[in-house]
Amino acid sequence: MADMHSCRKPTATLAVALAGLALLAVPAQSQQRGPRPVRPATAPAPSISAARATPLEAPTSTYWVYVGAESADRIYRVRFGPDGAAVEKTIAIGELAAEMEGPHGLQVSPDGKWLYMTTGHGTPDGKLWKYDLGPDTLVGPGISLGKFPATLDLTPDGLYSFSANFNLHGEMVPSSISVVYTPTLTEVEQIETCTMPHGSRIDPTGALHYSGCMMDDQLIEINTRTFAVSRRFSVAKGKEGPIAISATEHAGHQMAQGASHAAMAPSTCSPTWAQPSADGKKIFVACNKADEILEIDRAKWAVSRRMATGRGPYNLSVTPDGKQLLVTLKQSAGFEIFDLGTGRSVGQFKNSTTVAHGVAVSPDSRYAFVSSERVGAQPGKVDVYDLKALAKVATADVGQQASGITFWKMGK
Repeated sequence: MADMHSCRKPTATLAVALAGLALLAVPAQSQQRGPRPVRPATAPAPSISAARATPLEAPTSTYWVYVGAESADRIYRVRFGPDGAAVEKTIAIGELAAEMEGPHGLQVSPDGKWLYMTTGHGTPDGKLWKYDLGPDTLVGPGISLGKFPATLDLTPDGLYSFSANFNLHGEMVPSSISVVYTPTLTEVEQIETCTMPHGSRIDPTGALHYSGCMMDDQLIEINTRTFAVSRRFSVAKGKEGPIAISATEHAGHQMAQGASHAAMAPSTCSPTWAQPSADGKKIFVACNKADEILEIDRAKWAVSRRMATGRGPYNLSVTPDGKQLLVTLKQSAGFEIFDLGTGRSVGQFKNSTTVAHGVAVSPDSRYAFVSSERVGAQPGKVDVYDLKALAKVATADVGQQASGITFWKMGK
């Protein structure tokens, strides 16, 4: 599984981590640097395939995103506007000098004031961190979560974060979703769900949380009021449908017997992401192994549509206007755009480098920001795609193994 997930176990750097000198948990020092060379949005890069689109127009606003680089232990603030894309600021993260701590999941609070980040290479577990946006300073020490916290999301009021404890390097046993009360950074619950949970996303109402089980071929629904699993859905090929759960699991107790993938049969979907639609009526599940997206009708709790993708769908996002589904293609180093009205792909692109990872979208539904990891010592990249013109319009170089990415703000 390590080859499929972005957070491959590092080589020599991680091997010497435990011999390193631990530092005090103090705010990470932001490093003000001059912007990296701008890649202007002059002409669109060719795509593998793209439908007829609107003419390319230069942006009239400026957009900011944050992206983490796991092998560099850095967060980058990337600015995109009429002059193209550039790294505006670099923020060092972590507390152990010799350990690669791996910033993985990033999410900006709904009010735009805070950045939350998970580090997945902790000793022994990962942590959740909170930054004050703008100055980009650490609010306080990080708090420990479960093993290898990966993706995270926030409730619409910003009061709770839900982080998937992926447990990449542990035994193939059920793991959990960590729930944190964000004003005080207090973990209030670990909800046991399945083996290798991933793709933590909350529906627009804030009432329901969704994640996939990469080894169990399940979609998990959690009630955010009771902090308990409310429903399960099998996404195994040919066996799609509801999975019964016990009354004890509804009450928030341990996973029901048989709910985990006891026999550990090979997964056929390997869901890496679960993304609610803009209205919350559908849940899109990325089947990384099957090269397709399953659309699950939330009310009927049944598959309502299938969308074939390029190789290795990984992370998903939906435009705020509800019209497009955005898909990173991990194994094929690509990015794909679907029209949700027709369910058809309208564009499939090659990213600027290999190992596609995350995607963030601007609130005006105009631009997608796609992170790609690359391999070894080569830099990761953030590609900017115009969702109307269906074209790649800018690229910024960031640190090694660029992964989690989140949108911050737009303005003049």
